[in-house]
Amino acid sequence: MLVLEGFLTEIRTFYSLREIRESISAEIDQYKSLLDDYSQWLGTLLRKPESGKNPEQAKKTSELQKIMKSGTRKNGRKEENLKTISTEWVQFKDMMLASDDFGEAEILFEAIEELKSKIDKLEKAKNSIADLERYGLGKEILYVTYLHDGVPEKIFFKMKRGTIPEKFQFTADLSIMKQL
Repeated sequence: MLVLEGFLTEIRTFYSLREIRESISAEIDQYKSLLDDYSQWLGTLLRKPESGKNPEQAKKTSELQKIMKSGTRKNGRKEENLKTISTEWVQFKDMMLASDDFGEAEILFEAIEELKSKIDKLEKAKNSIADLERYGLGKEILYVTYLHDGVPEKIFFKMKRGTIPEKFQFTADLSIMKQL
């Protein structure tokens, strides 16, 4: 199982925009790998022989396959489409439980949709960082980055300690006359 470290809110300091971009690229690769694993798992579940399933489950499987292929159904909303074919979930404290075989497919579908959304957000953030890199902000800057659920949302530019911005540098020539 692949463990991801980006499902949290944190503030991280990066030493360059390139470092931020590479971090985002690594996360995208992890999420794509996980998305591929879950998609294969779901595909295997949906291709299982229909024998042993009741007609209602066969119908649910067919509906889910249609949603997966097209991304939407008649009304265009994936979440509502999934609810129309939902299995029986039972509330237990702060969790939902199911024992229906179709529950496994349902949670895989939800995880896949969440991963696609996360990848999309990360791709947009990566593109924004690439655009910032083109401005050449300098090497003496720290990038204090607010990450919400692993996606950079805000960046604060901070001068590295011991450096003085160019527009505040003092340059002078000093001449001393020798006394006789």
